[in-house]
Amino acid sequence: MFMKNTFKKAALATAVGAMSLGVVSQVVADDYVVDTEGQHAFVQFNISHLGFSQLLGNFETFAGSFHYDPENLEASSVEMEVQVNSLNSNHAERDRHILSDDFLAADEHPTATFVSTSFEPSGENEGVLIGDLTLKGETREIEMPVTLIGHGEDPWGNYRAGFEGSTTLVLEDFGIDLSAFPEVMHELELYVTLEGVRQ
Repeated sequence: MFMKNTFKKAALATAVGAMSLGVVSQVVADDYVVDTEGQHAFVQFNISHLGFSQLLGNFETFAGSFHYDPENLEASSVEMEVQVNSLNSNHAERDRHILSDDFLAADEHPTATFVSTSFEPSGENEGVLIGDLTLKGETREIEMPVTLIGHGEDPWGNYRAGFEGSTTLVLEDFGIDLSAFPEVMHELELYVTLEGVRQ
């Protein structure tokens, strides 16, 4: 499914801090870097076009990391950073307009970030990720329901874990003025799926 519960635009940060050798076996084993090199992660959005259709797009350049410990789910965390100029809605002229000062002002605000502040398990392999999303220079707390897709060893000896989540963003909260457009366009759904490689 494209856009699972609620999450819409956006973006997110870099790597987890270095660990001392004395705790590598316990801590680093649960730290993952998002696999963007293998293109096993996506930051996508879905917004109505005037109430007539759905406009889909994605951000193609981003980096991130997450901490996942099945024995201590409350300690889970995510950091992501998205390059706003990497937006692609499959229409170059529209992309230039979205990136202009009319909407995202990408020249002035080239990155969007997400840094989680807590995680609340809500069921088997599910929970709510809470954190700060910064877009167009505005920071707002958001909640994103997430689901564990799976984890385990891959055919090449790496250990991987993958999650998906979505949330709804009110664009006005991030300084994006759509007052001249139908109300159905004032919100956007952001869908994120992340596959990470354990470090």
